[in-house]
Amino acid sequence: MHLWRSRIIRILYIITEYFLTMCLNLLIYVNMAKKLLSTSCPSCGLPMQTAAMACAACGVKIEGNFSQTFFDQLAPEDQVFLEQYLLAGFSIKTLEQRGSLGYAAIRSRLDRLMANYEALKKMDAQKKAVLEQLRTDKISVAEAKEKLEKLSGD
Repeated sequence: MHLWRSRIIRILYIITEYFLTMCLNLLIYVNMAKKLLSTSCPSCGLPMQTAAMACAACGVKIEGNFSQTFFDQLAPEDQVFLEQYLLAGFSIKTLEQRGSLGYAAIRSRLDRLMANYEALKKMDAQKKAVLEQLRTDKISVAEAKEKLEKLSGD
């Protein structure tokens, strides 16, 4: 009787340990998902600019306008998708085998991401052109502001 009791306790211990590990992994996954930043303003929907950075180790904080890569400007779900594509060795077939999407859906999403990426690059070039026109006094501040707002609103 004592042998069976110790085996049952051992099995319960293993099940509990497994359950706790799964819960911990789920919490880590949820917390990681929560830390993905949106690139759009929750109020007006326009792209947000990084304005502060902090070191988690020593607590040093700096503020200012920091440049972002085009990748940072993509939606969080698109960033995750591209990361999965990268980890699949840029192979649609491998990505298809690892996930729930088929080849056509993956190809379509990649085509959409490439178009979005090119649109971001084009918009950035247009914004730089407006700022250059402002710098060289070819347009007024009001005209530059209007042009930049129009570009951001598209």
